[in-house]
Amino acid sequence: MAPQRHSRRRTLAKHALSLSYGRAFVAPEHRHHRSSMSVNLPENDALDSKGACAVISDSTRHNVIAEQADDLSVRGFLADYYSTPAHWDIKTSVTRVLHALNSWSHSQSRHLAEGSYVSSLSILVLHGSEGHLFHMGDTLVFRLRGAEFEQLSRDHVTELGGYRYPTRALGLDGKLDIDYRHTSLKQGDLFLFTTQAVSGTLMPSDYMQLIRTDVSNLDAACERLAAAAQARAAERGYGADQFCFQLVRIDRLPEESPDPLQRFGALPVPPECAIGDRLDGLVVEAVLARTAQSRVYRVRDARNQREMVLKAPSPELSSRNAYLEHFLLQQWVVERIHSPFVVKTVERSRPRRYLYYLMAFVKGNTLTYWVQHHPRASLGQRLDIARQLVKGVQALHRREVLHQRIHPDNILIDTHGQVVLADFSACHRREGDGHRGAQELARQVGLNEHSAPEYALDIDVGRRSDQYALASTIYWLLTGELPYTLEPRQLRSHTELDQMVYRSVRMYNPEVSLELDGALQRALDPQRALRFRRLSEFVYSLRDPRKLTTDLPAHIHALRSPAKRWQWIAGGLLLLVVLSWLWK
Repeated sequence: MAPQRHSRRRTLAKHALSLSYGRAFVAPEHRHHRSSMSVNLPENDALDSKGACAVISDSTRHNVIAEQADDLSVRGFLADYYSTPAHWDIKTSVTRVLHALNSWSHSQSRHLAEGSYVSSLSILVLHGSEGHLFHMGDTLVFRLRGAEFEQLSRDHVTELGGYRYPTRALGLDGKLDIDYRHTSLKQGDLFLFTTQAVSGTLMPSDYMQLIRTDVSNLDAACERLAAAAQARAAERGYGADQFCFQLVRIDRLPEESPDPLQRFGALPVPPECAIGDRLDGLVVEAVLARTAQSRVYRVRDARNQREMVLKAPSPELSSRNAYLEHFLLQQWVVERIHSPFVVKTVERSRPRRYLYYLMAFVKGNTLTYWVQHHPRASLGQRLDIARQLVKGVQALHRREVLHQRIHPDNILIDTHGQVVLADFSACHRREGDGHRGAQELARQVGLNEHSAPEYALDIDVGRRSDQYALASTIYWLLTGELPYTLEPRQLRSHTELDQMVYRSVRMYNPEVSLELDGALQRALDPQRALRFRRLSEFVYSLRDPRKLTTDLPAHIHALRSPAKRWQWIAGGLLLLVVLSWLWK
């Protein structure tokens, strides 16, 4: 048996995250590889959102297509993982890719006469100062930290006919059960990836000694591990087998976890622009808004003539770093919230020299304009707008973002009736301490008549604060009025909350159902804790009552008619009398 050794070493560094890795592989002659390993550290913005990956895959000894199965699991995972939407978190991205890969592998294996696409798989995603381990089957992942040598993965194996087979492996079953473990990273951490073939050969003390002999050369360390495992197996009569080892070392961690809000902080604020001015190849066609905090322009790309909306910080505030950080948060919201009901970001066709972001230009008008020009719009049309608006707010909340400025002037309706939520000047992302600071930010930007009472008082804000503003806007959409004579932004003390008396929406629009009126009253409760716990509970009440009535069976329509209802009751009583007479 002649050993075949393959190893390489590369140091990758980007965005202050630096990794080194090495690997070695020993296999008998004329034996196909049944293991695959890879380390991937992307060289673009994917590192910020997806991190680096270290992967190992291993198929069973008697699988005739083991090499193809391993190659598919490793290459397929890496290709699909880095193609997932940037707004998906690590766990969501990995699990969705693995479930799709498992379904394909399992379905293909059922059509094979020999072999299968079943393989054990371990994936370690290194993102900022955190590690995310995903594991299925019997591959092994260890961590060497200082004097501690710990196995991070769990063995999922079963014995059958004297052989050990992996369980919960990729492609083994239509349903995939994935082990997940979250761990913090430290500079100098060493992660070792290997397969079940090494079981019974090396002890923890052997690993530590062989790795630390020359920790600066990870390829050499992997070679020593492979040679020692091979020699120990021969001594104990284990027979010919293949051994593979992969080492990944954290050379340097970023000072802070990668934050999408810091990517463009070094760019200067653009100067004041007028119609006809050019900015990075963009021609200003209209000035849409000038505020103390920002500038909004409608621009046209001189290269492809595409119309867009450009938003930039106000030149007067170019030295206020706190505002610039919040402006970058707005950009993060536009880029990461993917919903048809939230304004979309636009990819730049050329590098930019200034701090701004681009949004799709919505050909339409604000909700305020729409209501003024559609006074005879039906209840169904208005409820359709309300449902779309709720979906936009839900998309923000799923990303732990508060909008804080839900207002008819910040809601756009295009020519096809599509509702788009815009204006993120007061948006706030949830942090470790919740939404602390959100109230102060909303006050700085400015409160409006739809702002929840807690913004005017010293009360914590949260998702239910957006729920109030959303319900207030829907109330106005249905009636043209506000739910309270006392505007919440005018409150000065907690005792004034008792003066807020809800005015039934049916006073102004009798078509509104009692159910929807009650739901609006609850969503608009002055006390935040008494509103709906989840926005989805409020959504249920926004059904069109006329459409629901139309969809009901004919006998239910009959019961809704007073005359028919009494006929049914009289008929039921007559039937009871006849039955009682027959019973006698």
